[in-house]
Amino acid sequence: MARRQEREKKEKPVRYFDYSLLFLIIFLLCFGLVMLYSTSSYYGSTRFDDAAYYVKRQMYASALGLAAMIVVSRIPYQIWMRFSTLAYFGALTLCTAVIFVGTEAKGQSRWLKIGPVQFQPSELAKIGVIIFLATIIYKTPKRMGEFKSLLKVMCFILPVVGVVAYNNLSTAIIILGIAVCMLFVASPKYFHFILMGVGVLLVGVVFILAAAYRAERIKIWLHPEDYEKGYQTLQGLYAIGSGGLFGKGLGESMQKLGFIPEAQNDMIFSVICEELGLFGAICLILLYLLIIWRLMVIANNAADLYGALIVVGILAHLSIQVLLNIAVVTNTIPNTGVSLPFVSYGGTSISILLAEMGLALSVSRGIKLEVT
Repeated sequence: MARRQEREKKEKPVRYFDYSLLFLIIFLLCFGLVMLYSTSSYYGSTRFDDAAYYVKRQMYASALGLAAMIVVSRIPYQIWMRFSTLAYFGALTLCTAVIFVGTEAKGQSRWLKIGPVQFQPSELAKIGVIIFLATIIYKTPKRMGEFKSLLKVMCFILPVVGVVAYNNLSTAIIILGIAVCMLFVASPKYFHFILMGVGVLLVGVVFILAAAYRAERIKIWLHPEDYEKGYQTLQGLYAIGSGGLFGKGLGESMQKLGFIPEAQNDMIFSVICEELGLFGAICLILLYLLIIWRLMVIANNAADLYGALIVVGILAHLSIQVLLNIAVVTNTIPNTGVSLPFVSYGGTSISILLAEMGLALSVSRGIKLEVT
């Protein structure tokens, strides 16, 4: 009898929690704060008489994000299915409100200010779309092979993409990419996505040509040396080239001293290359790949389709944003103004990213390991 009870105890499923993902996130967060201080200390001291101005604000946002990550990781992820419609319409409403009552900063109106709190609704739209799409696909998985069903789902997403693209084309591209990746995973037919890809490409071309400044970005990308606005791109490339294999050393960048405008934001990867060299850049990319790998493990072993889709959406968000940022900094694609996750300065971005990681960790808690 005792042996039987012992055998049953050993065969009982064990709850899983991905501590390796948690460690990688915290390590990347610490690395990002170090690089942010190194990159922004000059701007902080000259503009605000405080070398740690930017890193202090980032630490505050990171603390909020870590608190959100811990709380979200302990909440059963299935509960968010109940709030999927609210998440969708909330994101759509806030992103629409930015067009009319948004707060302008650096020539762009992308922020909403409610009392003392200022945030970017477009960042909230990313996680809202992930939860909403995961719910729709989970409830109608067999219909995802039908082209009509894919179009219906895209019709829900396009309004959000449209209002976000009005002020922030790069974030709209990321949201659209998240939706396509989630639908691609859920659908067994690839040909549908070829048709959708052609359609999205045609819409993108029309959207770019509709605004002169977007078409100008293409010309600047092709010949940055011929345009005044290509200055940032050229300085970023100089920084990357001057870093060599092992870089000039932490804090020794010259390009961050006013040559690269707002180096702590979208162009921080170029400073990383200058200070830490190709070796440091590759290590950072490998760190992102490790996080993506852990997310893939969680998605593959999730307890249900809903959890797997949520993690796929988070994985797509992180992957697309990293890829776009590095591609922009190296002038592989036109400048789109995308931040480097967990590293670039941005309170709303890092808070939402950490909350998303909490959601992925919550899915990992649902994984059951059979111990024999």
